[in-house]
Amino acid sequence: MTGEHRLDGATGVRPAAEKAALSLTVVSAATALVLIVFTIPLTTMSATSRMLAMGPSGEAWLLSAMPLGAATGLLGAAALGDDHGRRLVFLWGLGVMAAASVLGAVATTSLVLIVARIVQGLGGAAVMACGLGLVGRIYPEGRARATAAGVWAAGLGAGVAIGPILASCLTGLGGWTASYWANAILSAGLLVAGHVLLPPSEPRRPQPADWLGTILLMAGLAMFMAALTEMRFGIARPTVILLLAGGLAVLGAFAVVELRHPRPILELHLFRSPAFSGATIAAFASGAGVLALMSLVPTMMMRAMQATALDASLVLTAWSATSVVTALCARWLPETLTPRVLLVGGLIACGVAQMLLFGRSPDGSALLLLPGLFLAGAANGVLNAALGRQAVATVPADRVAMGSGANNTARYLGSAIGITVGAVLMAHGADVDGVDGLLSGWNEATLITTGFSLLGAITVAVARDG
Repeated sequence: MTGEHRLDGATGVRPAAEKAALSLTVVSAATALVLIVFTIPLTTMSATSRMLAMGPSGEAWLLSAMPLGAATGLLGAAALGDDHGRRLVFLWGLGVMAAASVLGAVATTSLVLIVARIVQGLGGAAVMACGLGLVGRIYPEGRARATAAGVWAAGLGAGVAIGPILASCLTGLGGWTASYWANAILSAGLLVAGHVLLPPSEPRRPQPADWLGTILLMAGLAMFMAALTEMRFGIARPTVILLLAGGLAVLGAFAVVELRHPRPILELHLFRSPAFSGATIAAFASGAGVLALMSLVPTMMMRAMQATALDASLVLTAWSATSVVTALCARWLPETLTPRVLLVGGLIACGVAQMLLFGRSPDGSALLLLPGLFLAGAANGVLNAALGRQAVATVPADRVAMGSGANNTARYLGSAIGITVGAVLMAHGADVDGVDGLLSGWNEATLITTGFSLLGAITVAVARDG
C-alpha cells in the first residue's frame, strides 16, 4: 500500500503514500491532543482548586480522573473499532472529547469537572485505541511501520510538551476554563479533518458488543482508585477495605465474563504470549513509573519550589520534548535490538532518571532537575516507540485495535495508580508538615514510581519465549 505512487490525474486521487502521510498526521495530532487534555490539571490545579474549593481528595481525583476514564474505556473502544470500524470509533472519540471539554469549561462544582475529565478520558480512549489501530492498517509491515510508530509515539511526547505550556498561558489569559474551550475547538477541528482525510473503514460484520465487560471493568477500576484516594485518611479504615474488596470482586467478575463472551473486549488467552504480556507489563510500568512521576513535577515545583506555572511547564519540556526527539530517532536504532531489549533498557533508564529527582529541597535550583528529566525523556521516547510497535505486532491482524487498547489501558491504569499514590503522599505530607512534608511525600513517590519502572524491567526481561 505504502509503496504505491500512482496519481490518477482524471480523478485527482492522491498518491497512496501522500494519503497515508495525511492520515498519519491526523492520527498523530489527535494523539497529541489526548495528551494535551491529559496535562491540563498539571499547571491549572491551583487556579481550579481555588475557584471550585477543592480539597486534597478532589485534587487527587482531578489528576487521576482522565487516566481512569481512558483505562476503563480503551478496551471497549478497541473492540468497537475492530468490529464496527476504527475510523468511525476514532471520530466518535474526538466528538466525545469535544463535548466533555465543553462540560468541563462550564463546570461550577468539582464533581461536574471530575465527571467531565472522566468522559474526556473515554473519548481519548477511542482516539488512542483506534488511532494506533489505523496506523497499523495504513502501514502494515516493515520499516514503514516502525517509522510510523515513531511518529505516533512522538505525538505522545509532543502532547505532554505542549499541554502544560498551553494550559498555563491560556489560564493567564482567560482563567482555568480557557484550556477546556481550546480543547473543545481543537477536537472539533480534528473531527472534521479526520472525516475528510482518514481512509474509509473496511467492511465488517458487526459482532455482539461486550457491554457487561466494559461496565464491570469501569466499576472495578473506579472502586480500586477510590480506595487508593481514601488511603490518605488511613489504610485500615472500613471504607478502604470495602472498596478494595469490592473492586477485586468486580474485576474477578470481569475476568469470568471475558472468558465466556464470544467477542470479549480483552482476549485473556493472549497473556500466554510472552511478547504480549511483556508489552502490557512494560506499558503499565511506564505509566505507574515515569509518566506518573513526571505528572507530579509541576505540582512539586509550584508548591515546594515556588515556581510559576509557566516556569514549571518549561522545565518539564526537558522530559517531554526530549521524548519526542528520541521517539522519532528510534527508527534508526539497529534492528538487532529487539523490542524486548528496548523495553527493558528503556524502563531501566527511566528508573535511573527518576532516582536523579530524589531529594529535592525548597531552596534548590530547578536546574538540578534537568539531568534526570533529560534522561527520562530520552528513555521514554524509545520506550514509547517500542510499545507502539509491540502493541499491534503481538495480536492477530483483525484485533490490532484491541492490542493497542490493551497496551494503552495498562499505561493509563498505571498512570492513574501512580499519580493517585503520589498525589496522596504529597498532600498528606503537606497536611502534616507543610512544604517539608510535601517534599517528603515527593521523595516517597519517587521511590515507589522508580520501583514500578525497575520491577517492570525485571518482569519483561524474564518473560522469554519457550
